Amino acid sequence: MQLHNIGSRNNKPKKRIARGGKRGTYSGRGIKGQKSRAGRRIRPAIRDLILRLPKRRGYSNRPVSEKPFIISLSELSRKVKVFSPNKKIIEVDLNFLKETGILPADYRGKVKILGGNIKETVSIKGVPLSKSAKEKVEKAGGKISA
Repeated sequence: MQLHNIGSRNNKPKKRIARGGKRGTYSGRGIKGQKSRAGRRIRPAIRDLILRLPKRRGYSNRPVSEKPFIISLSELSRKVKVFSPNKKIIEVDLNFLKETGILPADYRGKVKILGGNIKETVSIKGVPLSKSAKEKVEKAGGKISA
């Protein structure tokens, strides 16, 4: 017994379709078209679906939620000094922000005050603040109300 005799089923040569030979020139593949070509692969259906999806650029793909208009405490402090230097406690709300020119007069979106430096005592009403901004306003002696 020799190695080439063991497992005679496994030693059978693989059938090579469309290489000429006994089956003729087309070898069971038909005449023309994608299926008759060498190296043909049918494109997966999911690839077609991916190609139909819109790309993430341009006007139609803007974020759904609108970003707030950001105001720093240091900017607010400068405006408070200019517009009401005599008052002890200044009330800051959307009207004050529009009057001082921090916000555009016709602005109707969200507003948020972020951290910075402030030494004036300020009472903030109806404007959301970040954690650091809240701490700094309270440290300066101000009040925050929703």
